Amino acid sequence: MEFKVTELEREPVEFDVELPPRTFDFGGEADQTGPLATSGRAEVIHEHRGPRELVADIRLKGRFAGKVSVPCARCVEPVEIPLAAEFDLIFRPLGADSATGERAISAPETEIGYYQRDSLALEDVLREQVLLSLPVRTLCKPDCKGLCPRCGANRNLQPCSCEAGPADTRWEALAGLRGRIKS
Repeated sequence: MEFKVTELEREPVEFDVELPPRTFDFGGEADQTGPLATSGRAEVIHEHRGPRELVADIRLKGRFAGKVSVPCARCVEPVEIPLAAEFDLIFRPLGADSATGERAISAPETEIGYYQRDSLALEDVLREQVLLSLPVRTLCKPDCKGLCPRCGANRNLQPCSCEAGPADTRWEALAGLRGRIKS
């Protein structure tokens, strides 16, 4: 779904869309396993920058909910997690803030995105919002044993028969340090 400035200037657009699984490509970060439902409103907000300059910002306010699968941080098995979040975003035309020279920006200005060619794609916004709402680290279970660093076996599924092996000689200089440090 694409929001065009010329259409939004006539009237705001209400949206209620359900995107099917695999609509988005999140690379290795996540996989969309179920439909992603989103609803909200898109409108133009005119920003006056002097007597003759008018900037058409697009405000996109809404919510989304869906399910994604992310790899476990220890064993890389897929973990399905539900996501739901609200967003209230401002997008400005690309180049609207490209004044010559340096200038300080305010904290609210760091939250502004940019659109190109007088339109904004809802899918691009949702992809970014889903990625931002993903947890930093996901485990399949709190006591996940992870992968064996030698053979790569998933220790949750089978015990690993690899030996611990010799310690890396580069760490020997630090071996006795813990006993010498006073707490």
